[in-house]
Amino acid sequence: MTRDLRTARTGAVLTFVLAGLMCGSMTVRIPALSDKLGLSEASVGVTLLVWGLGALITMQSMRAVMARFGSRSILRVAAPLTATTLALLAVAPSFPLAVAASGLFGMAFGAVDVAMNAQGSVVERAYGRPLMNGMHAGWCAGAIGAGLLGTAAIAAGLSITTHLVLIALLSLPATVLISRTYLPDPTVVSGAAPAAPRRRMPPVIYLLGVIAFCAFMVEGTVADWNGLYLRDALGAPEAVAALGYPIFEAGMLAGRLAGDRVRARFGARGMMVASGLATAATFGVVITAPSAPVALAAMLFVGVAVATVSPMAMSLAGEATGTPGPAIAQTGAMGYAGLLLGPVIIGFLSDLATLRTSLGIAVLLGVLIAAVAWFLPRHRAAAVPAETARRELSMAA
Repeated sequence: MTRDLRTARTGAVLTFVLAGLMCGSMTVRIPALSDKLGLSEASVGVTLLVWGLGALITMQSMRAVMARFGSRSILRVAAPLTATTLALLAVAPSFPLAVAASGLFGMAFGAVDVAMNAQGSVVERAYGRPLMNGMHAGWCAGAIGAGLLGTAAIAAGLSITTHLVLIALLSLPATVLISRTYLPDPTVVSGAAPAAPRRRMPPVIYLLGVIAFCAFMVEGTVADWNGLYLRDALGAPEAVAALGYPIFEAGMLAGRLAGDRVRARFGARGMMVASGLATAATFGVVITAPSAPVALAAMLFVGVAVATVSPMAMSLAGEATGTPGPAIAQTGAMGYAGLLLGPVIIGFLSDLATLRTSLGIAVLLGVLIAAVAWFLPRHRAAAVPAETARRELSMAA
């Protein structure tokens, strides 16, 4: 294994860490943003919606861009822009400017999300073994770090402006330094002009998009609703209810750290089926738990169960075609739609029934993950052999 390849793997992981740090830092200071600008809950919702829509629009438009420029070039532009737009959000003096900055931050982040997964796929194929779960573990580490730094910033009395500007100033030079480690995409290395992406991807890409949609919807449901469920349905104190999401993220981190080894042993298809069924079973325990401690323990195992689903969907999308970027862009856009729609659907169903009942949709999503994964091909559709990938990459040296 060459030193350049090991360096590229480290750079890809650190990109995921920085993305989790920047995104998590914004999320953890949402209450402070509301206080700073005097926003209502509806205004906060609009700000978050614009951020999500900006990311989704960028992701959906990335197919052609990725085919033309490749993940390395996109990351070298979009990652510094993400840090810059985070700073713009931090200093926004009014609600309209905050909405505009949120949209720009979402658009930059959407480009980073697609490109870092595509870069991860390039590194993974060059290595010739599963690596994507470990890279997504970097995201979990960054998100957990954002939560810890956010707690420290609040305890120290730092304003949201000071806190987020410091995160941006830390992240901006880091993204520039890390950009030197990225590998070129195979189509860019070969020097051939990339063909225009087809209007429709291979059917397996859409199956993987459905799986990613379900997995992201479960993640969004936990992130946005577990605290209210623990407090209102199970009577947990607010401090205890706040533990639900960190515990879930800890489970995600553990699952992703072990995920690549498990996939190498049992295969992606079987692992996805098992993960879907485990997600359904463990979330079933959450919504039937008689007390908050039982639900919190189950939340840890929900994180372990669902952790590997979206990284494997991205990895398999990258393997399914000769150019991973456009395929990952399509899968990522479908997955991110689940992250946006999930909390909205849960809220709507809660008005019709109860929060406990509406959270049962996560059980159905787990079953759907397993059912769709059953129809995935047993073997990779168009994976590039590791030796071929390394030979292509060496041409750029």
